[in-house]
Amino acid sequence: MITVDAKPFPYAFPPEKTALIVIDMQRDFVEPGGFGESLGNDVSLLRAIIPTVASLIGLFRTKGWPVIHTREGHEADLSDCPPSKIRRGAPSMRIGDVGPMGRIMVRGEPGNAIIPELQPVDGEIVIDKPGKGAFYATSLGDDLARLGITHLVFAGVTTEVCVQTTMREANDRGFDCLLIEDATESYFPHYKAATVSMIAAQGGIVGCVTPFTSLEAAAA
Repeated sequence: MITVDAKPFPYAFPPEKTALIVIDMQRDFVEPGGFGESLGNDVSLLRAIIPTVASLIGLFRTKGWPVIHTREGHEADLSDCPPSKIRRGAPSMRIGDVGPMGRIMVRGEPGNAIIPELQPVDGEIVIDKPGKGAFYATSLGDDLARLGITHLVFAGVTTEVCVQTTMREANDRGFDCLLIEDATESYFPHYKAATVSMIAAQGGIVGCVTPFTSLEAAAA
């Protein structure tokens, strides 16, 4: 077992049963001109975590531990996208519309791709998900069972939406979860702070939280 200094208590994990899930580090959300910016958001806040996420992925690759990437997006005909999701909010562009990076949040379009700095390598699982959580309507549960995974480490965006949703789904399925707090971000810093607090509240009701340096030191 490897034990990491974390909140609200040390997080112990068996490395052979642990995987990293990197949530939605996609061009549509992280790069200028994408869907996130069309909603009026400052994408520089999300871009700030790229070096830490890259270091985290690099650590897992060096150790030979599984890395799993997710992408939120939909079929070209939007058959897997509820009309309520398309209608929600008041962006200048909506899901399925043509934007600077192709059709917004449609699989196979340039904007749906993971950013170049964090590209998956051969052998890494990429989960295309139609919802916020990575377990809904995907193969993730089966993939983790096949790999014998019991512990999950999380990074990505945004903290309060897709990251938190997936962590809560994982918690309900019995996975022991750890969030790397400087490898996740929100367009709204106070939302991130509130989410990090909620995850570790009540004795780690959703999971534990730690900075990357603590995980790196423990794994050395």
